[in-house]
Amino acid sequence: MQIYTRTGDDGTTGLIGGTRVKKYDLRLEAYGTVDELNSYLGVVRSLQTDDHADKVLEKIQHKLFVIGAHLASDESAGMIKKQLPCGEADVLMLEKEMDALFTVLPRLNNFILPGGCQASSFCHVARTICRRAERRIVELSETNEVDSDLIKYINRLSDYLFVLSRKVSMDQNAPEILWTQEIRE
Repeated sequence: MQIYTRTGDDGTTGLIGGTRVKKYDLRLEAYGTVDELNSYLGVVRSLQTDDHADKVLEKIQHKLFVIGAHLASDESAGMIKKQLPCGEADVLMLEKEMDALFTVLPRLNNFILPGGCQASSFCHVARTICRRAERRIVELSETNEVDSDLIKYINRLSDYLFVLSRKVSMDQNAPEILWTQEIRE
């Protein structure tokens, strides 16, 4: 199998279902951002040290691949979308994981700045990419059908990544950098 097809040399790409769209199409922006997020989660997995978190992140990576397929499917690929679920159970899994992390994390009374350690910093990068993906997906949903559970999942995922960044910092004995308002003199 060759990786190159030459079909995109004209500035278009094919969706699942056969429709060709420009490479800057909002649908591509949405699933391309999900793909970027998935790549950063691979970086996070390579840097953090908790086995349970690694398994959760792997599940998330698989789910993001499914989400990308949903977003890459045109209207004629409805059957494919039905075979690739992203549902309430996926949202609940993220909430359950966050609830478990909250039981071991210190209470947070301030905003924190991204940083602490490399793994935590990459969690924050992934979180911000997740928020961008959410914005693209919501925008896409204004003109195309997008499953509401998919939007909820992406929203909850950014929250999970924030909480995970704190847990990773704690596991690696890295300080959380509290935001303080600068006093202007």
